[in-house]
Amino acid sequence: MGGDPPPRRGDDSPPRTGPAAAGPRDPPRDPLGRAASNAHRLGAVAAAVYLLTADGSELRPAVIGGSPPAVLTLPGRMALDTLYSSAHALVTREPAFLADPDPQREPEPGTVAYPYTVAAVPLMQGEHRFGSLTVLRTADSGGYSDLDCRRLRRIGDRHAAALAGLLDQGAVLTPGNLPLLVPVFGTLAPSPPHGIPEITWGVPGVAGSVGMSLMYPLHRLAAMLNRATTMEHVTAAAEFCLRAPFRAQAMALASAADGRLWVVGHSGRSSRLVHEVHGTPLHARTPAARAAQSRAGRALFFPASPDGESGPGTGRGTPKDRGHAAVVPDGGSGPGRGTAKDRERAAMAPDSESGVAGDRGHALACLPLIGSRHVVDLPIARDDHTVGVCCLAFGGPRSFAPEEMAVLSMMAGLLGSAVERVVLGARCQAFAENVQARLLPSALTEVPRLSTAARYQPATVCGETGGDWYDVIRMPDDRVALVIGDVEGHTIESAAVMGQLRSAVAAYAAEGHGPAALLQRTGALLARLGTDLLATCCVVALDTDDGTAEVALAGHPMPLLRLPDGTVRPLRAPANVPLGLTNGTPYHAWKHTLPTGALLMLYSDGLLDPVDPGGTGASELLATLGREAGDNLEDLADRLLQGMTGSCGRRDDTALLLARYKGADDRAMPRTGRLHIHRRDLRAVAQARGFVHERLREWGLADLSDDLQLMTSEVVTNALVHAGSDVDIRIRFFGDRVRLEVRDEATDPPVPALYSLSEEGSSRAEHGRGLYLVDALARAWNTSPNGRGKTVWLEVDVRDAADRRMT
Repeated sequence: MGGDPPPRRGDDSPPRTGPAAAGPRDPPRDPLGRAASNAHRLGAVAAAVYLLTADGSELRPAVIGGSPPAVLTLPGRMALDTLYSSAHALVTREPAFLADPDPQREPEPGTVAYPYTVAAVPLMQGEHRFGSLTVLRTADSGGYSDLDCRRLRRIGDRHAAALAGLLDQGAVLTPGNLPLLVPVFGTLAPSPPHGIPEITWGVPGVAGSVGMSLMYPLHRLAAMLNRATTMEHVTAAAEFCLRAPFRAQAMALASAADGRLWVVGHSGRSSRLVHEVHGTPLHARTPAARAAQSRAGRALFFPASPDGESGPGTGRGTPKDRGHAAVVPDGGSGPGRGTAKDRERAAMAPDSESGVAGDRGHALACLPLIGSRHVVDLPIARDDHTVGVCCLAFGGPRSFAPEEMAVLSMMAGLLGSAVERVVLGARCQAFAENVQARLLPSALTEVPRLSTAARYQPATVCGETGGDWYDVIRMPDDRVALVIGDVEGHTIESAAVMGQLRSAVAAYAAEGHGPAALLQRTGALLARLGTDLLATCCVVALDTDDGTAEVALAGHPMPLLRLPDGTVRPLRAPANVPLGLTNGTPYHAWKHTLPTGALLMLYSDGLLDPVDPGGTGASELLATLGREAGDNLEDLADRLLQGMTGSCGRRDDTALLLARYKGADDRAMPRTGRLHIHRRDLRAVAQARGFVHERLREWGLADLSDDLQLMTSEVVTNALVHAGSDVDIRIRFFGDRVRLEVRDEATDPPVPALYSLSEEGSSRAEHGRGLYLVDALARAWNTSPNGRGKTVWLEVDVRDAADRRMT
C-alpha cells in the first residue's frame, strides 16, 4: 500500500479517459460508465465506480449508475481506513461484502441498518490502484452467489485493464467534485408477501418509475421544510409528504428532551399513538424509545402479518454480521449470502419488545430524527445525536420495500434537522422572553387615589425579544412616577440594557429626583455602559393630592390624557433627545394639572400603526374604547392592544401603562387584599378560599362568599397545575363590584373545554371544564398578559348577586 504510486493529479472536472474518448456528455461510452452499466446487469439497483483522489487519501465516486433512491444513499467520500466495503476491497485487494455502509457503530438489535447489501471489488492493474467497483442490491433480493462474485470480479479486472491503458496514454484518472450519473433503469416494484396489501409506486411495468415516484415526496419535503419556521409548518409538511403518501393511519413527531420523548406534532387518527409516545422515557424498551436511542440512525420497521404477528423487518443477519465488513474471496461465504426464504422467516419472526406493533397486528415504523450519515460527506466535529423520533402507525398489515425504507430514512433526516432547528429557535425565543419577563415588574405598585393597569406583548413578526418596559414607582415625597421606556433593537442585549435602565430609573426616582433630572442621570449612565444602543423614555411624576403631573420625555411619544368628558389630548412636553446621547443638552419637563377621573395612557411606539406614526389613531381609539370600557382599566388595556396591533401584526414589542386619577376623595379608593402562594402547593387552594371569605366578611359581602370561593378554587387550581409557578391573588372591592385577580407565569391563556367522547379530546378538556363554572357565576372574566405571564381576572356585581339571592 505504501509503495503504490498515487494516480496522476488532475483538475476538478469529471474523469476523462483520453483525447479521443467520449466526454462527460456521453458517460455510457466511457469505460467508467460501461463498468457501472455492466455491474448493474448483475441485478443491482445501483452501481458506482470509486476512484482515488490525487493525493491517494480517500475514495470518491466518479460515476454512479442506477435509479433513485439507491444512488443517493452511496457515500460521497470515504477514507481508506474506514470499514466501507469499497475502501476495504481496495486496501485488501479482495472482494468485500457488507450489509451496512456505516458499520462503525453497533446497531440496535432489530433495527434496520441499511436496506441494501453492498459488494465491492478493487480496480487494480499491476502496481496501479485506481479505486473500486461497488454494487448495491436490495436486501430482500438475495445475497451474492459465487457466480455473482466471479462475474463482478471479471468486470472489475476488465475495466481496470482499460483504465491502465488510458493511464499509459496520459489520461487523468481522478474523480471530479461530483460524480457523473448514468440513468440505468430496470428495477420494478417488488411483490409484497402474501396477504399484505400492495402499495403501488409509479406506473406498473415502467422501469425507473418506482424510484422517481418515491423521490418526489422527498423533494417536496425538502422544499417545504426549507421554509418551515414553526412546528405546525413541520407537521404539515410531514403530513403532506410522508404520512399521506405512505398511507399511514397516524403520525407523531416527538422531540427528545430531559430524558423523555415529547410529542410536538401529530396528524391522522393519532390519539392512541400520541398517548403511547408522549412522555416515554428514553431508556424504555418501546419501539419509539428504541429508535430514539439509536445514535446511528437505525430505524425500526414492524411489517405486521395478516395473522397478527409482527417483527422488525430487517432480515439482515446478526448484529455482528451487520457491524463488520467481511472479506469474501471467490467461492467463500459472508453476510448477505443467506437465501430469500431465510430472510423472510427472520423478518416475520415475532418480537417480544415490539410494543404497539406486536399485539395489534398493525404495521409500525419508528424513524429516528437524525441526519443521515450515509449522505453527509463533510466531517462533523461532534457525534450525531437523535433529536427525536417520527412514528407512523398503519391501519393493518403492511410490507416495507427496501426502497421505501431508504426514502423514509432520508425523510427522517430532513425532519430531524427541521425539528432541531425549530425546537432550538423556540428555546432561544423562550429564553429571551423569560429574561425580559424577569426584568419587568411582577406586579404594579399600588398607590392611593390611583388605579393602574399594564401590558407587555413581544413582537410576533421578528420573533425576538425587545427592550420595552414599564414601571410604577413610589417617590419619597408621596408622589408616584409612571414610567414607560423602549431600548432600540430586538436582541438579548436590548433586554439586558432595559433591565439596567429600569433599575437606574427606579433608584433615581426613589431618591426623589424629578422627571427631568431623572432622565438626565439615566442618559449619562447609559452612555457609560459601553453599549451603542439608545433608548427612549417617558416619565410622569404625579402628585395624587392635587393632581399635579410633571412630564419629561427622552425622544419618546407623548402620553395621552383622556378627560372625564371623553376628550383625548396629548400631555405635552419637550421631546428632548433619547437616552445615551452625550451632547450635553439638558432635559426639560412641563407641568400639568389632572382633573379627578382623568385617564393617562403611556405607551411605546410598538402600539402605533406604522402608517400613523403621529398617534392620531391611538387618540381616536382611546376616546372610543375608553367610553366603552368605563372604569375597567384591564378591559381597556386588552381592547387597546387588540385594536392597535391587529393591523400591523405586532412588528415591534409593545408596552402599555394606564393610570386613572381618582382625586383626593378617599371614599372612591378600592379596598384591596393580597395573597401569595408558592408553586405546586395544592394545599394552598383551601388557604385561598379562606382568604377570599375573610376579605368579603370584613367588607360586609359575606353573601358573595360561596360563589367567589368556588371560582377562586377553580382558577387557582388551574394556575398551580399548569403554570408551575408561584401564584399571586388580589381581591378588590370597588363599591359596585368585586374583582378577583390570579397571576401566574404561564403565557398560555386558559380555554374552557367541554367533555369529549374521544380519548385525546377528553384529555385535553380535563382541566378546562371548571372555567364554565366561572363563566356561569361571574359577571365578566378574561385573561390578560403581563410582563411575567398572565392574569386571570373575574368580576362579580354586588347588586346583581344580592338580587339573585333575594329571588
